[in-house]
Amino acid sequence: MSDNALHIIGGGMAGSEAAWQAAELGQQVVIHEMRPKIGTFAHQTGHLAEMVCSNSFRSDDHEQNAVGLLHWEMRAAGGLIMEMAYHHRLPAGGALAVDRDAFAQAVTARLRAHPNITIEDGEISALPETGHWIIATGPLTSGALAQAIAKEAGQDSLAFFDAIAPIVYAESIDMSRAWMQSRYDKGETEEEQRAYLNCPMTREQYEAFIDALLAAEKTEFHEGETAGYFDGCLPIEVMAERGRETLRHGPMKPVGLTNPHQPDVKPWAVVQLRRDNKLGTLYNIVGFQTKMKYGAQTEVLRMIPGLEEARFARLGGIHRNTFINSPTLLDAQMRLKSMPHIRFAGQITGVEGYVESAAMGLLAGRYAVAELRGLTPPELPNTTAMGALIHHITGGAEAKTFQPMNVNFGLFPPVEGLKSGRRGRKDRYKAYTDRAKTDWRAWLDAFPA
Repeated sequence: MSDNALHIIGGGMAGSEAAWQAAELGQQVVIHEMRPKIGTFAHQTGHLAEMVCSNSFRSDDHEQNAVGLLHWEMRAAGGLIMEMAYHHRLPAGGALAVDRDAFAQAVTARLRAHPNITIEDGEISALPETGHWIIATGPLTSGALAQAIAKEAGQDSLAFFDAIAPIVYAESIDMSRAWMQSRYDKGETEEEQRAYLNCPMTREQYEAFIDALLAAEKTEFHEGETAGYFDGCLPIEVMAERGRETLRHGPMKPVGLTNPHQPDVKPWAVVQLRRDNKLGTLYNIVGFQTKMKYGAQTEVLRMIPGLEEARFARLGGIHRNTFINSPTLLDAQMRLKSMPHIRFAGQITGVEGYVESAAMGLLAGRYAVAELRGLTPPELPNTTAMGALIHHITGGAEAKTFQPMNVNFGLFPPVEGLKSGRRGRKDRYKAYTDRAKTDWRAWLDAFPA
């Protein structure tokens, strides 16, 4: 391996994509991954790009949705994460959901087989003083490395708490009460139109469920832990504490669904489950991240009609996620200002979500290769999904109130001459995506590496 190798700490979504992009450009890469030697609360395997929360990459609509546009941009750049996601996709209506184990195994196999990539097991516990590095350790950065980062940054690590949803064995679900249907029958095929499993609730059942949820024993934080939650991944009990109707207007909304067992009765609320593997033997409860203790979880979740005898392949949980104040610490190419031989990528930079993390890895890998070759990459327009996201985290966001962010059209500069408001939204979003695709293709064509 050349001394001029690019070293990447962390083999999650961002690290895997960064390694692939650099290797495909002819760069020698070393991935340093502490698993399986050192595990984490959330990871179950030693595979790279393991999905620890949802198995969904969210909307795949690249004309009306910002995350779908991000899918498109990554595919146009030859992204490994998106290629493997499409290869192992599961029916999920308009979303891109995958068989999580097959997906991670495939990503790992492709990276291990690449002639320009070496994978080394073991923890990196300090910031490297020399070389070319990308830190893509994600929200579950090891304690020692997190302390080293915080010391270099001259501040305490910022943090928020994140939760994961339970997974149910399909055979334990009572299909005499539940039914298969995507909301509004969304999907091009019958399989996609029946991608979700639905459990209906009457008003009385919903109210009893909320009472039990609020009363359930929860995981308590240690003294001194004061971080908040990321709003895009709130535990269900936290949502319920904000108002008894919050869940019914959120993950349990009953719209766009008809119960074939009682077609004339409109459910008061509906719990949806999404297939978690290709075999269809596992389903995760959509939007049901939770910090309830395990015993309380089984009791409360079995109050859901159809889940009275549910058996769980994995119960939900909560863990601490760390991220840096990127607007203060990183330059426009994701380099640590105080140690510019180190780049950061992925969730640790303050993006939220699998897709956003992988996208930042894609950019970090490309930027690193250009720098190693003494080349100057073209400026990335903030009219693209990746450009909008990286501009936000490296300077567009207010540093004092910086929080994790999903990609969204609010980060894009407006397209002049379009109607504002709800009635003009469809045309506006299409204009955003058309402009982004043109600008992204131009950026890729001009990239010097």
